[in-house]
Amino acid sequence: MMFDFDKVINRVGTNCAKWDTITQQNKPQDVLPMWVADMDFQSPQAIEEAIQKRISQGIYGYSIIPDEYYDAVISWMARRHDFDVKKDWIVPTPGVVCAIKVCVNAFTKENDAIIINKPVYYPFDFSIELNHRKIVENPMIFDKGKYIMDYDAFEQSIIENDVKMFILCNPYNPIGKVWKEEELKRIGDICKKHHVLVVCDEIHQDFVYTDNVHIPFYNVDESFKEFSIILTAPSKTFNLAGLQTSNIIIADEKLKTTYQKTMDRYGISAPNFIGVIACMTAYNECELWVDEMLEYVYDNFMYFDNFLKTNLPQIQLVQPEGLYLAWVDFRKCGLNKDELEKVMLEKAKLWLDEGYIFGTGGEGFERFNLAIPRSVLEDACQRLLKAFQ
Repeated sequence: MMFDFDKVINRVGTNCAKWDTITQQNKPQDVLPMWVADMDFQSPQAIEEAIQKRISQGIYGYSIIPDEYYDAVISWMARRHDFDVKKDWIVPTPGVVCAIKVCVNAFTKENDAIIINKPVYYPFDFSIELNHRKIVENPMIFDKGKYIMDYDAFEQSIIENDVKMFILCNPYNPIGKVWKEEELKRIGDICKKHHVLVVCDEIHQDFVYTDNVHIPFYNVDESFKEFSIILTAPSKTFNLAGLQTSNIIIADEKLKTTYQKTMDRYGISAPNFIGVIACMTAYNECELWVDEMLEYVYDNFMYFDNFLKTNLPQIQLVQPEGLYLAWVDFRKCGLNKDELEKVMLEKAKLWLDEGYIFGTGGEGFERFNLAIPRSVLEDACQRLLKAFQ
């Protein structure tokens, strides 16, 4: 490998959400945080150099987004995902969660119903509830180690609740599912039939493993462009979350105009100039870094899986199709959610995102962030062994 992902970097004292909130959140001082979804890897050096070059000018005034920025996004989507994106489809936005809230406000009214699968990334709930919309749950079915959707229940819930929007997660945080083309087709056909807008969170699009392939929602069927919006960002792929830069892809002109007007109404502007430089550089110059990082993270998954099978067979890793987040089944340990959380924090000394916070179907699971140096993962495994052996 050309890049050193084994290097352990001390992030304490950098206002880091993962490491600098231990005391603030009343966690044990010797806890190992593996909860929030950012990496403990340094971003590619080319990004650091591009940012340093720009800030060395010393003037940080108003800036524009150059054509080269859009070219970089378009080129990345074409190379990595066979996704033909047009420049006028792209709306730069300061973050995917921000974009979800813009969509909720732009395309639904108070008390409208929005459907989501469960367990799922919890800001979906916040985005709906804070804007006084109604959550309709469509729980996933966990069968033989795989997650599948009940399409009949999905459609019935849409009809019964007059659902206006579906927020889809692909790859699916936290369960690691990468939706297959035929699954996306079925979802899209149901939503098209019942005039449901699909907001597709594809922020983890670059994290897929083995023979799994990320399929952008627009690539499934040409007509899906008429009723869907795709949310992308370089933040997960290159560890740039603090730069608050995302690219929202909206092919339908009417949908795009409504989205843009809602951003304007709430005073939400484009990403700052440092995020723009980072995104351009990432997509133009850092592809090899991504390839090696994915290989390293997948090796972490395999190490973790083998460790559990060898030492703690009662704890099972849900086989990862995507993400750098491991979804782990602790239900055979016989603990309720409060007991499991207590054991994790006080005995294993691991700070995780507890499964129950992802909603229905999450209780008894834990989400581990595996975008970490191997030595840190080895430490986490030994902590688990001590607590559960």
